[in-house]
Amino acid sequence: MTKILNHWIGGKSVEGASGTYGPVTDPATGAVTTKVPFATVDEVDAAVAAAKGAYASWGTTSLARRSTILFKFRALLDANRDAIAELITAEHGKVHSDALGEVARGLEIVDLACGITVQLKGELSTEVASRVDVSSIRQPLGVVAGITPFNFPAMVPMWMFPMAIACGNTFVLKPSEKDPSASLKIAELLAEAGLPDGVFNIVHGDKVAVDRLLDHPDVKAVSFVGSTPIARHIHTTASANHKRVQALGGAKNHMLVLPDADLDAAADAAVSAAYGSAGERCMAISAVVAVGAIGDELVQKIRERAEKIKIGPGNDPTSEMGPLITAVHRDKVASYVTGAAAEGAEVVLDGTGYTVDGFEDGHWIGISLLDKVPTTAKAYQEEIFGPVLCVLRVESYDDGVALINSSPFGNGTAIFTRDGGAARRFQLEIEAGMVGVNVPIPVPVGYHSFGGWKDSLFGDHHVYGNDGTHFYTRGKVVTTRWPDPADGPGGVDLGFPRNH
Repeated sequence: MTKILNHWIGGKSVEGASGTYGPVTDPATGAVTTKVPFATVDEVDAAVAAAKGAYASWGTTSLARRSTILFKFRALLDANRDAIAELITAEHGKVHSDALGEVARGLEIVDLACGITVQLKGELSTEVASRVDVSSIRQPLGVVAGITPFNFPAMVPMWMFPMAIACGNTFVLKPSEKDPSASLKIAELLAEAGLPDGVFNIVHGDKVAVDRLLDHPDVKAVSFVGSTPIARHIHTTASANHKRVQALGGAKNHMLVLPDADLDAAADAAVSAAYGSAGERCMAISAVVAVGAIGDELVQKIRERAEKIKIGPGNDPTSEMGPLITAVHRDKVASYVTGAAAEGAEVVLDGTGYTVDGFEDGHWIGISLLDKVPTTAKAYQEEIFGPVLCVLRVESYDDGVALINSSPFGNGTAIFTRDGGAARRFQLEIEAGMVGVNVPIPVPVGYHSFGGWKDSLFGDHHVYGNDGTHFYTRGKVVTTRWPDPADGPGGVDLGFPRNH
């Protein structure tokens, strides 16, 4: 029987009123398992109203109280990580170990939010003039919103709402309609932890819900992770409506491999970074840039490893890679491989047409490896978001850096080398927001911030870390002058010595 989900508004589950639903499928079988309601403008308004009402008290709730609730939530999240991972696997398709890793990375940001008291400390300068002090404080914005993608249905929301509510804001989440159940489980855990009704809300939906959040006058800030075209639209629209925006877009992450690199380590890294989570992540390595004569050997090592990856249902503990999220997405990913040879690439591994016995209707695709890919090929120019790795050949380090820097994307990049001087030059010269040195997926830990450059980020703030605190608060500077008690009215003596 198909399950029907609800919104989460004002601390309780609320049935959808629009009569319009989207399908949620099990990617391993292709079967529709769940229906998710698409919110109307009125339903979005109800969620924002609940958040605005809750902000009246949550914004002035003590830091100690906020931290206590977040610590309880963290304990519940940790205790339920397997249950959340199972929901992710059932709707996204990634293998259980990948889903558990996603929850673990989300927990890092909850840890950071639990210690938000340190991040919210202000500054004070005394005696900037005679008896004049200047202090700076940070205060919450009000109602803030998060619009999150399908590839990390638990982790990416946790990049946002723990920091937002720890800072004193209230939150409205619009999760991906493709795999929304993990967010609803998280809402239940927040309520169990004692979060007041209305501080965290969920509305499901499509463009109608998104556009209303971007337009709503009571939404003060919007966080987004998704494709570059949508990130650009989010940034343009929300900014025009005078909202603060952080909109993270797409990526084409390169891994530069120098001739002195440990090729076995580089091949291991390329395979895990390109094909992990079926390549459906914005920090996947999708382009390996081989420098000099090492290309043939490196490609062979990557091929040997890639051919051993076991593909199957995400809930099968022997599976190392699961299916893609939808059949439509699977077909789009396959099109980059089937058209690669005509554009000048050498197809080393072709994963199109792959199926799993007993699960023939699942959204399956195998491992694909393309070598000698020209920069004009669609497989190189566009974000594929699937298990397709492109290998490009260059003659020198300088050629490799020039190639990477010419990309319109600048999310993350990596260099593999034994040469510390080359690595130092790379981290300074490369135009990307996150850099790995012999680390293929340089996702920062929670107390540093995540974000790219160029078409991979729209807005001035990265996510979580110090940038997260600054994004979800605004600064205020207070200049104070008090008369000395000794200067008080005649006849009033507070016992202070006269100092003039």
